[in-house]
Amino acid sequence: MILVFCELKDGKIRKPSTEALSAGRRLADASGQPLGALFAGASCAGAAEAATYGADVILTAEGATLGSYSSDAYAQLVADAVKAKGATVLLAGATAMGKDVAPRAAARMGAGYASDVTGLSMADGKLQAVRPVYAGKAFATITFTSAVQVASTRPNVFPVVEKAGAGAVEALPAPAGDFKSVVKEILAKAGGKVDLTEANVIISGGRGMKSGDNFKILEELADALGGVVGASRAAVDADWGLPHSMQVGQTGKVVSPTLYIACGISGAIQHLAGMSGSKFIVAINKDPEAPIFKVASYGIVGDLFEVIPELTKAAKAMGVGKG
Repeated sequence: MILVFCELKDGKIRKPSTEALSAGRRLADASGQPLGALFAGASCAGAAEAATYGADVILTAEGATLGSYSSDAYAQLVADAVKAKGATVLLAGATAMGKDVAPRAAARMGAGYASDVTGLSMADGKLQAVRPVYAGKAFATITFTSAVQVASTRPNVFPVVEKAGAGAVEALPAPAGDFKSVVKEILAKAGGKVDLTEANVIISGGRGMKSGDNFKILEELADALGGVVGASRAAVDADWGLPHSMQVGQTGKVVSPTLYIACGISGAIQHLAGMSGSKFIVAINKDPEAPIFKVASYGIVGDLFEVIPELTKAAKAMGVGKG
């Protein structure tokens, strides 16, 4: 079996999980194996949607210990599910949760693990994974020698394909035990913005923004385009009050949106490693020699404080972000 660990949000399967399911369906078809989808939580309402993306079996585990994400509990559940179903491949979207639970489950099973992969295939019954290396300058093909093979899929890379599966639902027991950590309380920041790793449009600012207050013009452009705002490491480290959750790059979040607009970002290799997978890259910088222009689909040499308001005005006039 090909097993995919899936995440739910507000009763819907998160987009990175639908991408992983679609990739799993293609692997299952290529290897003649069934596709399973694994869900966990206080409630798994909405899990049946996995059948839309090809799941033959939908495994659900509900319980108080799964109400909030716990590394120990979830890793134990995933490892137990793989063993119970005899799965040989385990996939998860490379979200914050997926990148935490997948390697932990792999360690429990003594399995090989490939993170943030951009390509998957089957050869001689074994999984082959492609992932970027050397800060995105090259790609490596990973092969496995372990019986169970684990990989996390980079968001916005694998196409979502709807293909009906049998969708048989099977309940699994919630893991029990004396776990090392227990979640007591979650304090969520208000706003409800789409996570950077799931956004189709990202407007990022760098040192050229000069201050955190100036990110307001990026927010206005993001609202006009239906996107979210990110930042380079230089901007986050500049004591401008920008949270690390906004950081795009090798030490931040790896993103692959349809449109990435880099504003006042020179293009350090660490930043390029986090956004070079974007479909279209627009760079705005006063320096015509900035490295960011080498990877940009379109470049604008100019003062971002003059260019961005004009882009915002044009986007609003065209109604770009209204669907």
